[in-house]
Amino acid sequence: MKKFLYWSVAILVVVLCLFIYWKYSFTYSEGNRSGLLQKFSYKGTIFKTYEGELILSSVKSNQDVSLASEKFFFSVPGKELAEKLLKLEGTMVVLHYKAKNGVLPWRGETVYLVDSLTMPPK
Repeated sequence: MKKFLYWSVAILVVVLCLFIYWKYSFTYSEGNRSGLLQKFSYKGTIFKTYEGELILSSVKSNQDVSLASEKFFFSVPGKELAEKLLKLEGTMVVLHYKAKNGVLPWRGETVYLVDSLTMPPK
């Protein structure tokens, strides 16, 4: 009985560790999003994080105004990249992100974690 209990606890711990890795560390998607950086802020009550909002334009008019758009909400874990984004509010940017399965409060409010930034070609 003691051996069975030992193996049951060991298997439970391994399964729990695998679940935590899958939920919070495993990257299930990564890619780029291009759009207008509309909002970027440093916010939070207990854990302060950098949060942003990118407008993804799908249809543009002949006066370079977005007619149909979608918002992309993201978090930035690094302070160096966040400082660059704070200066680029209101401009077109291309963000590289990694999407996780879960959110940790000290990492950000969204599953989309931005790790790099480029400027779109003109």
